[in-house]
Amino acid sequence: MPTSPPESVAAVLGSLPDVPGVYLWKDGRGRVLYVGKAKRLRQRARSYFTSDHAESPKNRMLVRLIQGLETIVVRSESEALLLENNLIKDHKPRFNIQLRDDKSYPYVAVTVGEPFPRVLVVRRLDVPGARYFGPYTDVSVLRKTLRVIRRVFTVRSCHYDLPGQSPERPCLDHHIQRCHAPCAGQQSEADYCRMISDVLAFLEGRTVQVRTSLRERMDRASQRLEFERAAEIRNSIRWLDQLEQPQSVQVVGGGDVDAIGFARDGDDAVCVVMRVREGKVIGSEQRFLQNLAEEPDSRILSAFLIGHYAADETRARRALVPFQPDELDATAGLLIGTRLLVPHRGTNHRLVQLADQNARHAMESFRIESFETEERAEDPVYALGRDLGLTVLPRDLVCIDISTSQGLDTVGSLVWFEAGRPKKGQYRRFKIKGEGQRDDFAAVQEVVMRYFRRRLDESKPLPDLIVIDGGKGQLNAAHAALEQLGLGDFPLVSLAKREEEVFIRGSKESLRLSRRAPSLRLLQRARDEAHRFAVSYNRKRSKQRVVTSALLDIPGVGEKRRRLLLDRFGSLAGVRLATPEEIAALPGFSLALAERILERVAE
Repeated sequence: MPTSPPESVAAVLGSLPDVPGVYLWKDGRGRVLYVGKAKRLRQRARSYFTSDHAESPKNRMLVRLIQGLETIVVRSESEALLLENNLIKDHKPRFNIQLRDDKSYPYVAVTVGEPFPRVLVVRRLDVPGARYFGPYTDVSVLRKTLRVIRRVFTVRSCHYDLPGQSPERPCLDHHIQRCHAPCAGQQSEADYCRMISDVLAFLEGRTVQVRTSLRERMDRASQRLEFERAAEIRNSIRWLDQLEQPQSVQVVGGGDVDAIGFARDGDDAVCVVMRVREGKVIGSEQRFLQNLAEEPDSRILSAFLIGHYAADETRARRALVPFQPDELDATAGLLIGTRLLVPHRGTNHRLVQLADQNARHAMESFRIESFETEERAEDPVYALGRDLGLTVLPRDLVCIDISTSQGLDTVGSLVWFEAGRPKKGQYRRFKIKGEGQRDDFAAVQEVVMRYFRRRLDESKPLPDLIVIDGGKGQLNAAHAALEQLGLGDFPLVSLAKREEEVFIRGSKESLRLSRRAPSLRLLQRARDEAHRFAVSYNRKRSKQRVVTSALLDIPGVGEKRRRLLLDRFGSLAGVRLATPEEIAALPGFSLALAERILERVAE
């Protein structure tokens, strides 16, 4: 039977991406129970709670103990293999297979400390003076790498300590042209070392010259009709492409370093620290930063480095960051013993890219989990009543906004929300008169006065809450109007745009709600809807004023005829395009009046 994951894990499972990575199951104390790799994290992690996976007694016990999940995303399945290997050795989880001989993945070692270097396969980095390449998670890839080296280069395969030891005659490799017999003195040390330099370039991924040489040899083999040999060389070229893919989770000789990734979404950001020790990624941690307002990324990164990373006693001697933090010198001065670097290429750059990828994944998971939490949370109307301290649930609320164009065409809007949703049949708009044309506070007072006086006169139900778009001034203006109507104790708040502060009548301090709070989301939605409704009406009024003003001074054209013109032709531009006959066809218009109208509007 399928097992339901604990709540702490279920939220994480829902936000996992379908990318390669490593997952760490943890118990209630945060101890790692099991480390696993996955080609697709989401599918693999969810499989632990299906009936098929639960058939194993070991898995049933593991699932019962699971209380937490941590993931690290990587770029390929091979990197997931390497990272899994590193984490198992570091954490020694009780449910993972423990290898008693502690063998690691194989490396290619070039014994550059010898006069005539060899190319060996090793599992421990203990050959004096050698250069290592790898590790190789796929043994077939390793074998084909060696095959390419032995077919393209003439590296000796013997174990003689040259030049001190030497055989009596060259071995078979010399006769099949796989070796130039340096053991027999038929190849000089300088010539042999030049060839080893090409081998090192090949293993480092600098394969342009090697490719050119291979293509020339493939063409010559084809011309000689040696198609099998040409096919072998073609396959070697293809393997060159695959072998050039660098690893980011394990770097031979990479030392200790912290790669810091950064991702941001609006007012939220996350910084991820990937810890590399002795060239191996051994884990990562993340820190979320909130209420960032309009802070630039450089300042946010600096705040993280100073507030969290500087206090971390386990930080490495080098820290790789994706971009320069704010006040670089001052920030770096606080990281005593750690040097800040912004890499632009190479292995360090790939490490930062990997950290950034994990930061983006963490941010995406955070947003998804926050959304799901809000969906499961209480009704936003209930949350609004609770956060504002209202005695009556604001099931019905109205929001009022004022829109003006430099003191002209000032209008007001009122939108009605019922149970958190717009109720457009109750929307109202107002032409502002008198002082309100150039005074925003007076305009708010006029809208509140006119609307609520009519509701009282007609004995219509009142809303449970009034929301004003603005600050304390608009709030006080609305309250003054309510007092004149005998509604001085009516629930009233205002929402200021810049800082999203909520001002409550009777409270001196503003209320700052979380940017993700359902109550603030409801207020913002009502405010934005009122603003949209007001702006659209203001634009309509402005357009009518421009059209009407051009028709005001025409003798014989009063309000009724102006309305007929606008109804028929739509706008002033439409009137200009009309013919005298079309205008004269309107009721009450003559041909002479039509010509006079066209003469005036054409000016």
